[in-house]
Order: sequence, then structure tokens, then C-alpha cells
Amino acid sequence: MKTKDLSLISEQMISELSGISRASGNTIAAYRGDLQAFLDFCGEKKITTIDRITSKNIRQFIAKLSENGSGKSTISRKLSALRRFFLFAAKNNLLDKNPILRIPNPKVQRKLPETISVASYLKILSLVEEKNEPKDAKKIKAIFELLYGCAFRVSEVCSLNLGDLDFYSMSIRILGKGSKVRLVPIGTKSTEVMKEYLSSLESRSNEIPLFVDKSGDRINRFYIYGIVKKYLKEVTDIAKKSPHILRHSAATHMLDNDADLLAVKEILGHENLSTTQIYTHVSIERLKKTYKKAHPKSEKESL
Repeated sequence: MKTKDLSLISEQMISELSGISRASGNTIAAYRGDLQAFLDFCGEKKITTIDRITSKNIRQFIAKLSENGSGKSTISRKLSALRRFFLFAAKNNLLDKNPILRIPNPKVQRKLPETISVASYLKILSLVEEKNEPKDAKKIKAIFELLYGCAFRVSEVCSLNLGDLDFYSMSIRILGKGSKVRLVPIGTKSTEVMKEYLSSLESRSNEIPLFVDKSGDRINRFYIYGIVKKYLKEVTDIAKKSPHILRHSAATHMLDNDADLLAVKEILGHENLSTTQIYTHVSIERLKKTYKKAHPKSEKESL
């Protein structure tokens, strides 16, 4: 690699992400968008080659993002993309000095994930049966069971084929982030829901998508977002009504019931234990709220 052109280096880095690193489509799209924002900024400064970028330019970029209303988490994400960009350039001998090395991320206070109760989840399943024809209800319940019962990501549910389900070993083979394969246990209740759904299918070939839309194509994340938002609105007033709420809820409920933290980490497919540990804080906060609400001495004890 000889070029120092910013756009070309960006595309080469994205190609590496897609090829060697085998990043997901969503990850690649996020990197591409974040890098493009920086390239647009460099274009305004008449900077076209990577060797002309200084630490001052990066700080100016951060300042502009802040002025335009970007939050700390958004800025941190864009800086992470830039760090990978400059690391890629340095690895290919396109930089003598990495301009982002001494630039820290803005301090972000991590928010605890929002969750719903088990009762709210069961209410969703009842609503699904009430408001849909039997065949559609089976499909929607199966999707909810994978999002909550198995704590899958939306992309993981979309990628499933019939052959990924193994009722003999009570597990599901899933292709997760970074193209890493893991086996996730499936409980008895979830198994029953999945078997009911499979009984409604015309084809049972192992290679076909587990879920398809009305056109017969594999479902996408927008399909799942629409369904989940519709039913979450019926049972909760939390601000963000996304499928990830079900994953958060599943992890929190497992820990509430004394599940082993390492086991929960493997089920969720987290690379780092620190990512899973956030749910222990959710459980503790739930315990505090229950104590303050129910214990007669809670107010005095908290003084």
C-alpha cells in the first residue's frame, strides 16, 4: 500500500474489516459512516492525505461534533473508528506519528440498561395470541422467545436457519458478532413455542431461513423492530422500545435468579466480562428499589 489519500485508505480499512476481520454488516456500516464524517471535516480543511492530519485537527473535529449536538457516547464511538483508522495506516507504514494517541475519549457515565418485568413479558405473549391469527401468533411468539428466552441479538435472530435448532441437545447454534459461533441453551418453554411455530411451516428444510416475511425473503431487523415496538408500547412506558430491551431483561432476570456471571456471559456472546457485569448493577438497583418500596424501615435506614 503506497497511497496516502484519505478516501482510499478508508476504503481499504473497510475492506479489511469485511474480509479479514469478518465484521457484521451493521459494524461495517457504522465504521463507514463515522469515517465519512471525519473525511468530510478534512475536506472542509482542504486535507486530502493522512500525513497532513494533526492532533489539533482531531480536537477541532471533536469540538465541531460537540457544537452540532453530538453526545459523549457518539463522540466516543467516532473516536474509536478513528483510532482503528490510524492504527490501520500505521500498520501499513503510512504514518510516522499517530496523531490520535494522546487524545482520550470524553468521560461517559454509563447508563444502566432498561428492562421489563417477567409479568410484562408474559403479558406480551398473551397480547400476541389475542391480536393475531394462530399462524401469525406462533411466528411472533417464536421471535419473542428467541429475543428474551435465548437473549439473542436482532441480527442473530434474522440469520437463523431451521437447521440451527437442535431439540435433541436443547440448544441453538448461532453466528454472533465477529462471525463467532456459539451454542445457546434453549429452555423447555421456549422449545414448546418453537415447536409450535415449526409445525405451522410448509417446508422443514434445514437450509431455509427460520423466519421469512410475506414475500418469502429472510426477515430483517426492521421487521423485528416493528413487532417489538408495537407490543412493548402495550406493557411499558420506558423510553426506548427496542428488541435489545428483551436481551437486557433476560440477562438481568438470569442474574436476579442467581445465574453464574460467566455462564450469562457465554449465553450473551460477550467478548469481555465487563460488558456482562453491567447487568449485576441493574440487579442491585432493582433490589434497592424493592427494599425502599417494601421495607418499613427503608427511609430511616437510608438516612
